[in-house]
Amino acid sequence: MIIGASSFAGTLPELEPEVESVELYIPKLEVYEGTTLIKSRICKLKETLSSYDLSTSIHAPYFSDAPNYPRELVVDTAGLNDTTEKLMKESIMIADALGSGMVVIHPGRINGNKERAFENMVSGLSRLSKFAGDVNVTLGLENKEGTDPNNLCISATELITAIEEISSSNLRATFDIGHANLTCNGNQVKLREFARELRNHVEHVHIHDNQGFLTEKFWGDLHGAPGTGVIDFSVLKELRFNGVYNLEVFSIEDVKVGKRMLLGL
Repeated sequence: MIIGASSFAGTLPELEPEVESVELYIPKLEVYEGTTLIKSRICKLKETLSSYDLSTSIHAPYFSDAPNYPRELVVDTAGLNDTTEKLMKESIMIADALGSGMVVIHPGRINGNKERAFENMVSGLSRLSKFAGDVNVTLGLENKEGTDPNNLCISATELITAIEEISSSNLRATFDIGHANLTCNGNQVKLREFARELRNHVEHVHIHDNQGFLTEKFWGDLHGAPGTGVIDFSVLKELRFNGVYNLEVFSIEDVKVGKRMLLGL
């Protein structure tokens, strides 16, 4: 097991003593002016990272209606256009430049017809997977929370269907246990079944906790530290996965809590 954390949780000096890997969240890195990537900032980031003993993954831009999310970096992978496809390909290029082997991507949104949205997502991700293959980067398609009815790939079955239709060695799954818990309505038997169904496709894992039901904020997706919600994290044993378990939480204190939990599994 490799324990990692999101760059949401703290600075590199704060994270390095606690984790082995950091997931660099593109919207927070300040490497864009609008939709223009400032390449000199990537060079500076690479230089900074060379001073730390940390591996990295990349979290690509995605759809969000949160007020603090940069509007210019909103991406719906079921409705890619020239600008948003460029943004996604740039995340892959950043991963290549920084030596990151993994780019986490979100599935698309249902805007009208679900079947058409799914087909459009598969078409777009097929192009991105080919691009990623050219630089030996793996894409980790994330399961999303079922509390938001406009999300694609809320179930393990639909996520696997997308991966198998695209049929690329460079497209795998990011298992997000918090999102799966919301999809399973906090039912830990169903959550265990979800993990068991997905395990042969998993390349990356996101760890955070919630109450398993819809709330006024973030569709219930609270990204709490393990122990603040209802998740039984022994479910993770069903994955039989030895790669990166990324703590997608918001503070160093929450990282420390999550690290203790993971080490105790």
